[in-house]
Amino acid sequence: MKFIIASLLACMLTLTAWAAGTVNINTASAEEIAGSMNGVGLAKAQEIVRYRETNGNFAHVDELVNVKGIGIRTIDKNRDIIFVDEAAVKTKE
Repeated sequence: MKFIIASLLACMLTLTAWAAGTVNINTASAEEIAGSMNGVGLAKAQEIVRYRETNGNFAHVDELVNVKGIGIRTIDKNRDIIFVDEAAVKTKE
């Protein structure tokens, strides 16, 4: 019985992770960001893209706090699905 319950839980967690997907905040469009991140609508996603275009790529997901309307709670809620591609990070001059 424990095996069956554990298997069901594993399947549910896998489906949840698959449904949410991951999003690279350095390359994703505003629509992709809004569709992936919890608590981030299109307006905030557009701010993320605008910030990225003005200031260069994010070196770490915690830099999202510099975007108007994005706080640490939003980042923490989405920490498992957002990432930055280390190879795509531009050096800020």
